[in-house]
Amino acid sequence: MQVRVDINYISAERFWGRDEPAPAGVHISTNVNIVGVEPKEEKLAIPFVVTIGYTPSVAQINIKGQAMISGTSEEIKKIHGDYKSKKPPPPILLQAITNTSLIEATVISRTLNIPPPVPLPGVHAPQKPDKERPSYVG
Repeated sequence: MQVRVDINYISAERFWGRDEPAPAGVHISTNVNIVGVEPKEEKLAIPFVVTIGYTPSVAQINIKGQAMISGTSEEIKKIHGDYKSKKPPPPILLQAITNTSLIEATVISRTLNIPPPVPLPGVHAPQKPDKERPSYVG
């Protein structure tokens, strides 16, 4: 099974003033909504909406697009049937939509000077050497 994700619409707005200090403890939530599943020539077109919200209300990013799934006819029928019976979508689909959307949202967050929607790797302070253990560095 292959998934291709296309983004058709991006909207982003910063609510926090540029001169105001950023609030501490910003919480970022990402919501992925599958809008429908439409069969198209041995593929499935899956429109989606991704909303990234900040609490406190610093900014909001909205992304709309469409994922195309191609695969065997059995895979396509199963995904379409699962959608009709309100079963969760395959993890590979949600992962592809989320990854593509978060990459775009990260670029936009830099433009708006807001925290990125993905946690950045942190640098840990070096641990203090244990006085009771011998040091092997000369």
